[in-house]
Amino acid sequence: MEILNWNALSDSDKNQALTRSPLIGDNSVEQQVTRIIEQVVTNGDVALKQFNQQFDGVKVESLALSQQEIDAACERVAEPVKQSIAVAVANIETFHKAQVFNAIDIETMPGVRCELRTEAIEKVGLYIPGGTAPLISTVMMLALPAKIAGCQQRVLVSPPPINDAIIYAAKVCGITEIYQVGGAQAIAAMAFGTESVTKVDKIFGPGNRYVTEAKRLVSQDNRISVTIDMPAGPSEVLVIADEYANPAFIAADLLSQAEHGVDSQVMLVTNSQAQAEAVNSELVSQLAQLPRQDIAKQALTCSRSIVVNDLNEAVLVSNQYGPEHLIVQTQSPRDLLGAIRAAGSVFVGAYTPESVGDYASGTNHVLPTYGYSRAVSSLSLADFSRRFTVQELTPQGLQNLGQTVMTLAENELLDAHKQAVAIRLASLTN
Repeated sequence: MEILNWNALSDSDKNQALTRSPLIGDNSVEQQVTRIIEQVVTNGDVALKQFNQQFDGVKVESLALSQQEIDAACERVAEPVKQSIAVAVANIETFHKAQVFNAIDIETMPGVRCELRTEAIEKVGLYIPGGTAPLISTVMMLALPAKIAGCQQRVLVSPPPINDAIIYAAKVCGITEIYQVGGAQAIAAMAFGTESVTKVDKIFGPGNRYVTEAKRLVSQDNRISVTIDMPAGPSEVLVIADEYANPAFIAADLLSQAEHGVDSQVMLVTNSQAQAEAVNSELVSQLAQLPRQDIAKQALTCSRSIVVNDLNEAVLVSNQYGPEHLIVQTQSPRDLLGAIRAAGSVFVGAYTPESVGDYASGTNHVLPTYGYSRAVSSLSLADFSRRFTVQELTPQGLQNLGQTVMTLAENELLDAHKQAVAIRLASLTN
């Protein structure tokens, strides 16, 4: 990777150093995705089957998997894979069950009762990337929180042919509605509904830039009312490392994200020029051993190492970048945690590779990318529910609060608001 000295860069060069892959933000992607969405809206299942052949080279008779097909796929999954899924499921369930919302019910003043309640989103759509890397783990990251939250209808889509282990994980996590369709067309199908695919209220899941763009477009389409979890696109990682970190560990972490896709991006921020050079040497040797080296190699062309003066400056650079994944490999990594302001998920210490969060530590791996971690949180149980408030006043409560409300309404020139209180207060004095 290119090595840059942070303090030798101009302000514009610093901004350029932290830009994402040029494959992200391509205007032609929006145009292509818009055309795909409109074809799905117009032609429904027919369009989905045509796109399956065009993009995935697969002809399917039925978009929905039958129970027989689901059972047959589950039988083909090897026992070690099933055991690994069981361990991951247990950890993810434990972490997400701990997030169950506790309702708030308080009296803010005598006679004025306020509550905060939560209800599960009824219909959710779960997008599971397939393509070059069938993400079995994403099934668990989406389906388990949806189940724990109590979402009644949980629709799963993935590009055909769907990997058997994806189907098995879906069954283990309580998914019975599985459709063989991927890409932007799958997002359009869940947003608008087709003859086969159920229209949902909220769409979850990461994907490539076409999927991410489709999610953005449908969430802004005034013909429907559908929302999305977050901007979760091509994967990225930033590693903060000092001169004592193991360069082999760092290179392995960088490559674990670079192999996701050509539009992925990996960054190293270190206080040691020697460390940056050692990591580059490790990248060369480790890259040669990877089956997906061509993909990783392309991702590395848009990645870089940044040398800073000290670790405090490294954290400032990281916060400015706002990585999806942040790995801290320093002698005292927890000393930096208090200064971290922007990261989808943080991996602390030499023995916490990003891979554990991707699969089985228990945290969720659906995270904001593109720098959105400066304002957007990682996926959690709360994302599968909607919160609403409740208030209830007794006659005494209205008498205690009424004049305050009327004064504020009067000063906002909203007389009907004032009258709604006044008419009630008057009835209490009669």
